[in-house]
Amino acid sequence: MDGEKYYVTEQEALEFHQGDRPGKLSITPTKALMTQRDLSLAYSPGVAWPCLHINKDPNKAYDYTSKGNMVAVISNGTAVLGLGNLGALASKPVMEGKAVLFKKFADIDAVDIEVSTEDVDEFVNCVRFLGPTWGGINLEDIRAPECFIIEQRLRELLDVPVFHDDQHGTAIISAAGLINALEITGKSIRDVRMVVNGAGSAGIACLELVKAMGLPHENAILCDSQGVIYQGREKGMNQWKSAHAVETDARTLADALKGADVVFGLSVKGAFTPEMLASMAPQPIIFAMANPDPEITPEEVAKVRSDAIVATGRSDYPNQVNNVLGFPYIFRGALDVRATEINEQMKIAAAYAIAGLAREDVPDEVARAYGNRRMQYGRDYIIPAPFDPRLMTTVPLAVAKAATETGVARKPLVDRGRYVRALRARLDPTADSLERIIERVHENPKRVVFAEGEEEQTIRAATQWAKSGLGKPVLIGREEHIKASMLRLGLGDGSDLEIDIHNARLSDKNKAYTDFLYARLQRRGYLYRDVQRLVNQDRNVFGACMVACGDGDALITGLTRNYWVALENVQLVIDPEPDQRLIGLSVMVSRGRTIMIADTTVNELPEAEALADIAIQAAASAKRFGLEPRVAMLSYSNFGNPHREKADRIRAACRILESRGVDFEFDGEMSADVALDHELMQRYYPFCKLTGPANVLIMPGLHSANISAMLLQNLGGAVQIGPLLRGMSKPVQIVQMGATVAEMVNIAAVAAHDALVDGQEKAHR
Repeated sequence: MDGEKYYVTEQEALEFHQGDRPGKLSITPTKALMTQRDLSLAYSPGVAWPCLHINKDPNKAYDYTSKGNMVAVISNGTAVLGLGNLGALASKPVMEGKAVLFKKFADIDAVDIEVSTEDVDEFVNCVRFLGPTWGGINLEDIRAPECFIIEQRLRELLDVPVFHDDQHGTAIISAAGLINALEITGKSIRDVRMVVNGAGSAGIACLELVKAMGLPHENAILCDSQGVIYQGREKGMNQWKSAHAVETDARTLADALKGADVVFGLSVKGAFTPEMLASMAPQPIIFAMANPDPEITPEEVAKVRSDAIVATGRSDYPNQVNNVLGFPYIFRGALDVRATEINEQMKIAAAYAIAGLAREDVPDEVARAYGNRRMQYGRDYIIPAPFDPRLMTTVPLAVAKAATETGVARKPLVDRGRYVRALRARLDPTADSLERIIERVHENPKRVVFAEGEEEQTIRAATQWAKSGLGKPVLIGREEHIKASMLRLGLGDGSDLEIDIHNARLSDKNKAYTDFLYARLQRRGYLYRDVQRLVNQDRNVFGACMVACGDGDALITGLTRNYWVALENVQLVIDPEPDQRLIGLSVMVSRGRTIMIADTTVNELPEAEALADIAIQAAASAKRFGLEPRVAMLSYSNFGNPHREKADRIRAACRILESRGVDFEFDGEMSADVALDHELMQRYYPFCKLTGPANVLIMPGLHSANISAMLLQNLGGAVQIGPLLRGMSKPVQIVQMGATVAEMVNIAAVAAHDALVDGQEKAHR
C-alpha cells in the first residue's frame, strides 16, 4: 500500500498498534473496587440481587448493567475497508478502531466481535444468541448481498438496534451533504434527476434513503459495473437491484449522466470521466465517494465544471463524507431512549441535523483540528467537520426525538433540555458546572460588554451570545470594521441580532465617561486630557466605564492583552468591593470532580488575614457554582507535622476563620493528597473537620496556585474555567490571551450570572 497516500507509513501504523499494550482498547471498571466490601457488592454475594430483578423484568438490565451504553461491532471480515475478504481475524484492527471511535466521539462502550464464518445462517445465529449482551449492534465490513440478508434477519430477531454502517452511515452523511448542496444550488429533491453508480450495500442504501426523503422513483437511475439497472434487465440482477430498476433508454453510465443533476459514486477510481460530467445539468452535484481514491478528483472536475459542488470520502479534500459524523451519535440517541431499532425516520432526522450544523458558525476546536483553517458554509463546506463538538448534542437529540415520535423508544424522550445537558456532560466535564449558570442567565438576559470588539474571536463570541438568547452583546470598536468582519465570517451584518457597537472615539457617551473618570483620577496625577485620551483610545477603559455607569451589566476583556495589564486598565475605572479582596479563582474539572484553586492570579504571598479572606470569597464562589464548599488550607505539612515556621500563617488563617464563625467547612494546614483523598484523611487525621474530599483549595502563594492549575490542565487532563476574577464591585472577567469562542462565552456567562446575583443581593439588602 502507498504510505504517502494514507499519510502514514506502514512502520508507523504497526508501531502505533503494538506499543506497550497491543491494540487500541481496554476495559476499565466504573465502580470503586478498593475494599473487600466493594468486591462483595460487585460480585458474590451482592450481584445476586440485580440478577433476580432482571430475571423478573428484563428491562432492568438497562438499570443494573452496562447494556444501555454498550454496542457490539461485529464483522466476518468479508469486505474489510477497500482490502477485500481478509477474514475475521484480520478485520480485528478495524473493528477495534470502530469501537474506539464510539468511545471517543459519543462516550459509548463498544466491544469488537469477529465471527469466523461466511455462512449467513451461522453468522445470524451467533449474533442472535449473543444479542442480549448489548444495547445495539453495529455490523461492519460484510460483503453484499449477504449484508442485506444478515441485517434484515437480525432486525427481525432482536429487539435492539441493528445497523450496518457501511450501508446506512454512508447514506446518512451523503444525504446531509445533498440537503445542503440542493439548498445552495436552489434545486428541489422532488425535481432533480439523480444517478447512483455502484449497486453494492452503500449505493443501494444511499438511493433508498434519498427516495425516502422525497426523490421520485422515476427520477433515479442505479448503475453497476455492467451499466444501467433498467426494467427488463436479467444479467447480474438480484432482488435489491431489481427494486430500483426504472424504465429508461439509457444503458451506460455515460447515457444516464446526460442532463443529470446529481451523481453519487460508490464504485471505483476512474469510473467518472470529464466527458460524462460535462454532460450533466447546470450546477451539478458530484459525490465521488470511492475510497481511498474517488471516481474522479475535485481537480479533474474543476477543469470541466467550474459550477459543480464536489464531495469525496477523502479528508484532504473539502466536503468529506465521513461516517464518523453519524454512527456514534445515531447510536447515542438510540441507546438513550432504549430504541428497539433505527428506522428510516431516525436516519432522516440525523441527516437533517447534520446538514443544519454545517450552516452554523464553526467552533474554534474544529478550526484548530484542521490547522486553523476557517470553514464557512458554502460550496466547499456542506458537511460538518468530524471534530465538531456540537454533533454530540445535535444528532442524538434529533435521533431520540424521532425514535420517540415513531414509537420505537422504550424510554421516550421527555425533557429535551435535560437530555442536551446530559449529552454535553458526557464529553465536556465543565458542562454540568456551567449549565445551571447559563440557564439562569437565559432566564435573565444581560448586556455584556466585549472590550476587544474588532477581534474575530470576540465577534463570534458576541454573535453566539446573542443567538443563544443570553442577552445583548456590546462590541467596542469601529462599526464598519466589525460589520465587514461579520460578513467575511459568514455571520451576516448583525441586523437580525441585537448587537450594539460602540466606537469609543465617536460615542455620544464619551464626555460623560471622561467626566466620570476624571473625578476618580484627578488626585492621582491625571489631567483631563489624559483621561480623555484613555476613554478615546483604550477599549478596556471605555468598556469599564460603560459597566461602571450602568450602560452594561458585565465586562469581558483579555483576549489580546496580558492579564495583569488588562486588570490595571480596568482598575482605573472600577474598584474592588469595599469588604472584599481581589482574587483569581481557577475552576478545575477532572475525572468527574470539580475543584476550585485560589489564588491563581492576584495575591503573590498572602498573609494569614488575606488567606482567610481568600477562603471566604472562594467558598462563596463555590456556592454560586452549586457546590457545597469544603475548604482545605494547603501546605507541605499536615496539622503541624513537620512543624515549620513557613506554615504558621496557614495555621493562623484557620484560627481567623474560626473567629469569624464562617458557614462552611474548612480545615488545615494539610497537604494536597490528604485534602483530596478522604479515606486517607479519615485514616490518619480522623479529627479533620471536612466531611468529604476538599473541593476548594486555598494555596499558600500565587506561585503554587498558578503552577498547580497549569499542571492539572496540561498534564492531568483537567478542563479549566477561568481563572475567574472575584472581588470587583462590578462584574468583570479577564479571559486568557488567545481564548476560544467557547471559553469567552463561558466566562461571559459567569460574569452575567455575577451581575444577576449581585443585583438580587443588593435588592434583598
